[in-house]
Amino acid sequence: MSRKTVKTTKAPGAIGPYNQAVIWQGNAVVFTAGQLGINPGSGDLVTGGIEEQTRQALVNVQAVLEAAGSSLSRVLKTTVFLQNMQDFTAMNRVYEAFFPSDPPARSAVQVARLPKDALIEIEAIAGLDQ
Repeated sequence: MSRKTVKTTKAPGAIGPYNQAVIWQGNAVVFTAGQLGINPGSGDLVTGGIEEQTRQALVNVQAVLEAAGSSLSRVLKTTVFLQNMQDFTAMNRVYEAFFPSDPPARSAVQVARLPKDALIEIEAIAGLDQ
């Protein structure tokens, strides 16, 4: 079994000592780092509120998964970190568009603060195409 790191310019680069994703090749599983609603071109949070940041965070998750050889359709579990649990319903509306049928398992929690004062961060665990 081996460990492989994933890096893509189609999602924001790490803003700390971590990788965008790590693949555990023996089990054909990829673990993404949490993705914020950051535009990878500018490095800034997208403008707008929770819906815009959720959309961009999921686009970033998708880009990292694709760079790893996976996709949103292979996501087994996500974890959603919200700055404010009152954003749960609005986040769900956007999230559902990315997982329209047979969505993955998910946890959603409110946290005190996120990097760059983001409203949301999303991480995923997905199977790899073999």
